[in-house]
Amino acid sequence: MRAVFGLVLIVGVALAGGAVMMAQKYITAHKNELARERQARQAVVPTQDVFVATRALRYGERLNKDDVRVVKWPVSALPEGSFSEVNALFPENTEDNRFVLRAMEKDEAIMAIKVTAPGEDAGLTSQLQRGMRAFAIRVDVSSGVSGFLRPGDRVDVYWTGNIGDTVEGARGEVTRLIQAGINLIAVDQIAGGDLTGATIARTVTVSARPEQVAALAQAQTTGRLSLSLVGAEDDTIASAIEVNQRSLLGLGELEAAPQQVEEKVCTIRTRRGAEVMEIPIPCTN
Repeated sequence: MRAVFGLVLIVGVALAGGAVMMAQKYITAHKNELARERQARQAVVPTQDVFVATRALRYGERLNKDDVRVVKWPVSALPEGSFSEVNALFPENTEDNRFVLRAMEKDEAIMAIKVTAPGEDAGLTSQLQRGMRAFAIRVDVSSGVSGFLRPGDRVDVYWTGNIGDTVEGARGEVTRLIQAGINLIAVDQIAGGDLTGATIARTVTVSARPEQVAALAQAQTTGRLSLSLVGAEDDTIASAIEVNQRSLLGLGELEAAPQQVEEKVCTIRTRRGAEVMEIPIPCTN
């Protein structure tokens, strides 16, 4: 009987010890989980609601509420000009929608620079900055960089023409850089950057100041214009460039013929009656 009692006592003590150990493990695990949760809360990056595109949007499309959705965006990396409120993107006091000015891919943030103001047309006028004008330049496969021009590119404009009638001593044709780094805003009748493949355009439209427009118009009337594509990250400023036929062939400039110095003749006038006579004499100075 005592043996049975002792066995029961031992089993009870063992079970109690096991329960204590399990309780300690549970409490320790709970404390660790609470600590991890506190650390996770401290590591959470603050976010803000931002509207993004639900599909690929192309130039000229009307922006509807079905084309956007709200996502959480880190506050420290918010795109400039993004929209976080539906009333800001789609004002309630107007029925006119916004239009897409620049192509956007799915899940790309909607920014003010990529859409028009409510009710504003997505034409060229919306892409012209204050003080700028649109001017069309005639191009072909050679002068238009083989059709690889896109709206938003920058180009240098070269003029080729004959200035022999206007510049003393000039011979043959001259090619000169007349405008550098001009922005393209349209290729033919396409103002968006959604062209695929090479397109042989007949005209390109550039954004220029009024004085540049006058220079381009005069150059297009008096000679031929050629465009040179500028690299996307090229920030160099092109200097004055002029090439004529002699410099192209390495012949150098024409030297002006020496002018003959005419011998100075000095005279004196004498009157003999009604006759006036001029008599040459040596010049003293």
